[in-house]
Amino acid sequence: MDALSRRTLLAAGAATAATLAAGCASTSGSGGAAPPAQADGLAGNGSPSAVPKPPATLIGDGSTSDTGPQPNQPQAVPLEAGQRPPQFVVFSWDGAGELDNQLFSRFRKLARDHDATMTFFLSGIYTLPESKKSLYRPPQHPVGASDIGYLSDQHIRATIEQVSAAWLEGHEIGTHFNGHFCGANGGGSWSPEDWDSEIQQAMDFVMNWRTNTGNTELPALPFDYRKELIGGRTPCLEGQRGLLPTAVKRGWKYDSSGPGGLQMWPQKFAGGALWDMPLQSIPFPGHSFQVLSMDYNIMYNQSGDNTKGDPGRQAFWQNQARDSYLSGFERAYNGNRAPFIIGNHFEQWNGGIYMNAVEETLKQIADKPEVRMVSFRQLVEWLEVQDPAVLRKLQALAPGQAPAGGWNAYLGGAGTPAGGAASPSVPAVAGGK
Repeated sequence: MDALSRRTLLAAGAATAATLAAGCASTSGSGGAAPPAQADGLAGNGSPSAVPKPPATLIGDGSTSDTGPQPNQPQAVPLEAGQRPPQFVVFSWDGAGELDNQLFSRFRKLARDHDATMTFFLSGIYTLPESKKSLYRPPQHPVGASDIGYLSDQHIRATIEQVSAAWLEGHEIGTHFNGHFCGANGGGSWSPEDWDSEIQQAMDFVMNWRTNTGNTELPALPFDYRKELIGGRTPCLEGQRGLLPTAVKRGWKYDSSGPGGLQMWPQKFAGGALWDMPLQSIPFPGHSFQVLSMDYNIMYNQSGDNTKGDPGRQAFWQNQARDSYLSGFERAYNGNRAPFIIGNHFEQWNGGIYMNAVEETLKQIADKPEVRMVSFRQLVEWLEVQDPAVLRKLQALAPGQAPAGGWNAYLGGAGTPAGGAASPSVPAVAGGK
C-alpha cells in the first residue's frame, strides 16, 4: 500500500514485514501541513554475538536479568561557572523492531562508529507472537487488536537480539507502548488507568518473551525492564494528558509525547516530576514554515501520505530532509545550545531516503567540537546534576539565541566554581557520548 491513515494497518505480510501507523502531528502554529497519522516501518536481522555478556541474575521466567549497572555510561558532571554547555543531540526511534532490512543493526553500527548513544522506544507487542495475541487486552479495543502488525517468530528473535546488544552498548530502551491506536478510541481518549494497563502489558510482554515464544536458546535480556523504563513516546503523539499521571506514579523521569515544541532547553512539567522532551520545530528549507523533527512529518510535507512518491523527486527530498535536520542543529549549536531532539522510525518510505538523511546528518555533526550524542536517559542525568540557577538561565534563551555577551559572561555567576569539580573542558558526558 502507498497511503497511510490513522486507523489502517499497513502490512506486507506477517512473515516478511510489518509496518505501523505512528502519526505525529506537526507543530501547532508552524504552518506545515499536519499529517493525520504516521506509519512505522521496521527492520532487519542482526548479529550482536560479539557483544560481551556480563554475569546475570535471572528475573522471572528468565526473559530478563540483572547484570548490574549498564555498561558504557558517561558520568554527568555540572558545568563550571561561565562554561559553555555542550551541544546534546538525541536520536530516538519509535517502535524499534528488527525486520529483514536490518535497520536496527544499521543504526547500532552507525552509533558505534561515531561514539553515539541513542534511545530506542520498543513496542511491547514486538516480543509477543501473533499466536498469543489474546494475551493483549488493549484499552477500548477488542482483545488482541492492534493497529500495527505482530512480528514473525524470526523477527521477534532478531528484535530481542538487537535490544540486548543495544543496551550493552549503552543505548536506552524506552517504550512506544503496544497497539499503536490513534484517533477515535486511541491514546488521546485514554484515562490514566488505561495508560497504566497499556504500560504494564508492554512491560509484561518484554519480561515474559521466553514463556510467550517458547524460545529457550536466546540469552535473557541483560536488564531489569522495571528499572530501565523511565520514559517513552506515545503513538501519534496523542494522549500525553492522560499518560502523565501514570508516568509520575510509575516514577518515570521524562516524556517525549508532546505534539511539538521549540528548540529550547527542557523544563520540568507534571508538577515538577518529569522532564518535557518533545520533538521540535525546525527550519524546513524552501518553505516559510517549520516542520517537526521527525521523518514522517518531513515526508508528509513532501509526498503527503504516499510512502512511494515520485522517484524523480526522491534525491531532492533526501537532501531537503538532511538540510532540515542540519539547519535545526546549527540553530542550536550556534545559538542557545538547546538539546536537539530527532525522532525517527525504522522505515523505507520513498526509497529509504529518510534513513539516509538521518545517517548523513549524524555523520556531519559527529566530529564537531562539544557535540555529545546521547540518550534521553543520559540527557536527564546531566540536567539533574546542574545548578538550578544555570538551568534557569539556559531555559531563558529563545531558539537560536546565543548570549549577547558570550557564554562566560552569561553563566559566569552560576555553576560550579572553576576547579570545584573534576571535569573535562566540556563536562557533558565523559567518554564523548
